[in-house]
Amino acid sequence: MKQTALLTLGRLPKALDIAEALSKAGWRVVIAEPFNWHLCKVSRYVAKTHTVTAPNANQKKYLEELLEIVQLESASLVIPVSEEALHATLIAPNLPSDVHLYSVSQLRLQELHDKYRFNQLAKSFGLPVPKTYLLGSPEAKELSLQQDYVLKPVCTCSGKGFSVHKAGMALPDEQNLPTTIVQQKMTGALKSTFSIVDKGRVIGTVVYKAVILSGTVAVAFERLENEKLIEEWVHQFAGKNEHSGFLSFDMMEDEQGTPYAIECNPRATSGIHFVTRESLAGAILQPDVQAGLDLRPFTMMQQFFPCLTETQTALFRRDGFAQKARVLLAAKDVNFSIIDPLPLWLMP
Repeated sequence: MKQTALLTLGRLPKALDIAEALSKAGWRVVIAEPFNWHLCKVSRYVAKTHTVTAPNANQKKYLEELLEIVQLESASLVIPVSEEALHATLIAPNLPSDVHLYSVSQLRLQELHDKYRFNQLAKSFGLPVPKTYLLGSPEAKELSLQQDYVLKPVCTCSGKGFSVHKAGMALPDEQNLPTTIVQQKMTGALKSTFSIVDKGRVIGTVVYKAVILSGTVAVAFERLENEKLIEEWVHQFAGKNEHSGFLSFDMMEDEQGTPYAIECNPRATSGIHFVTRESLAGAILQPDVQAGLDLRPFTMMQQFFPCLTETQTALFRRDGFAQKARVLLAAKDVNFSIIDPLPLWLMP
């Protein structure tokens, strides 16, 4: 009898990657998703989907429903996929002893997701991070007077609430904002990482950069090679934090090429698309014996329909149309599969 894995999100392409990897490894995959219609619902790699309450609408009911699904489906593995992990991991104390939650604790996730607390943690490890202070502190005011800076809420995603300011521009009143950081503005190229870690040991890391954005969200990405300093940064942090599970960072380099971690994303990010399904399954299911992550033979990947929209928009705005068209034609779609075609073609 197949073992069952429960994914706590189904609408994002990275969930489809995980579902395919586990299904090909012989597992039965079920999905818990607030949206009734989502990407993974039409995949051949998903046995069943359950519509659940959105956790930000009613967390208590969401957690009760997750536990009911675990029992109903006899799930032995629960994998939080994205930001919903900050809610889903709260089921840990109530899971049967034979059910594995693929995540660190919710408290550990909160520390990494919080941009200020993560910055201070990495700094305590002796790792390079930009100067970062809480809005309202004397240090934040001094930083804002001395150099260009960015403002962003401590807990946010997809660039929400992010803004850039010139040195000397007055800081806003923190009483009218959520808890916000004032961070030194870095000027190097933005690079991102995706790693799978087991008890502080990095099984493998993908370093990549965005090549097409939809707003502030990357929808096309290029894998980068020979990023030894960035990989070493990740190894040091993961080891000192004794992390397990997915671990991702956004980084920028200074003039000497030293990588500085801007923020941590303790979840799967777009770098997962570059990992073969076999090694992804191995890293999740048998992390103690998985020696590394094998990469797919594609260095550029995209979410086709968002990239198509951005390319069409660029044509009318005369904003990088040629470059986006080249990416659209050259990049491999993250969802395309001859034997599992519906997720891509039904995405619109």
